[in-house]
Amino acid sequence: MKLWLVRHGQTDLNKEKLMQGLVDQPLNDFGRDQARRVGRLKGDLVFDGVYASPLSRAKETASIIAGIPIDEVKVDQRIIEVDFGLYDKKPFKKLGLKMWAYWLLPEVFPNPKTVESINSMTERAGSFLKDLEKKSYDNVLVVCHGGIIRALAGYLENKKNKIKWRPKPKNCELKVYNFENGKWTFEKSIVDDK
Repeated sequence: MKLWLVRHGQTDLNKEKLMQGLVDQPLNDFGRDQARRVGRLKGDLVFDGVYASPLSRAKETASIIAGIPIDEVKVDQRIIEVDFGLYDKKPFKKLGLKMWAYWLLPEVFPNPKTVESINSMTERAGSFLKDLEKKSYDNVLVVCHGGIIRALAGYLENKKNKIKWRPKPKNCELKVYNFENGKWTFEKSIVDDK
């Protein structure tokens, strides 16, 4: 199985450098263009499975990349973005010391109240990927969010602490992994720098 793992395209909140979390913010025009460019990378490849978070920015990105109607995207709650609670729609530079420290070094600092823990993220990510491993897909597309991708990548790359926090995933960044003989291996990463 080959897994195409993609962070959703840009939204206006991304552009304004605001925390987005569970806010259901749609793609902006640039985000749609990013998704179209990633979609062209697949050429004539057809995905056996297309999964996305329930948030519209992820579903639309998946629909554009896969070239399928949005209602054919399989929605999975386990790959929704991290719950930032009271920090949603706050500027990155004005998060306060507790959130700033946690988001910079979650291995060291605890999650602030109202913010989802690393443990919760890694449990969701692991559950989703273990279920995916049971499928007989040749090629699968998974579109979700920058926070939860860090937990998914931690599982896929067998990180000891279960997260791959750095570098931060960019909008419409593509990571390709192969699953063979019960093991995931990283193949490549493509970043849209336009």
